[in-house]
Amino acid sequence: MKPLLILRPQPGADATAARARQRGLETLVCPLFRVAPLDWTPPDPAQFDAVMLTSANAARHAGPDLHNFTHLPCFTVGRATAAGAREAGFTDIHTGEADIAALIPTVAHSGRQRILHFQGRDVRPYDSGSLTITSVPVYESREDIDAPALSRALAEQPVILLHSPRAAACLAGLVPATQRSACTLVAISPATLAAAGTGWGRSGTAPAPSDAAMLAIALQMCQ
Repeated sequence: MKPLLILRPQPGADATAARARQRGLETLVCPLFRVAPLDWTPPDPAQFDAVMLTSANAARHAGPDLHNFTHLPCFTVGRATAAGAREAGFTDIHTGEADIAALIPTVAHSGRQRILHFQGRDVRPYDSGSLTITSVPVYESREDIDAPALSRALAEQPVILLHSPRAAACLAGLVPATQRSACTLVAISPATLAAAGTGWGRSGTAPAPSDAAMLAIALQMCQ
């Protein structure tokens, strides 16, 4: 059975590895990035009628000033982000299971219009529809690659989980085209798979942006 290579930042990498081991998979953990908080100035909470979180990292790294906004309804993408919001002190939490594009209509349907989006520094553009969204970056992912460890992991011809387009592009820059055919990719989205480029052995895209969906495909490809 092929091993599973996990490249996402901590603590998400260890969480994914634990879920994979529960499914009987051998795991290799080699994060390409380290998540770090950013300095930010809190806007006036009275200007907003809801908060939007699209990553658990926003709740995890925003710091104590996030408490100024926990009285507002909070719309999240995914259960992990919802759990992070709950830990940060939000109580009125509405969770979407897809992505930000699917979350926007949900927010609009709720009647909220003035939205504060806590996010990472690098976020793909999205259509805000009828909403007025103020984006505040509170964390960033910084490249932090253990090149020897990654080289050893790739030598095992693993199935590689790609959790973001940035990770996919980073991997593509690290693996020469002549070595890609030995690796299999499982991407969290079509955009992520596209960012990895061509030349890889096999590839699959999760039907939903979640660990569970990615691991279901990985389990088949690791056989």
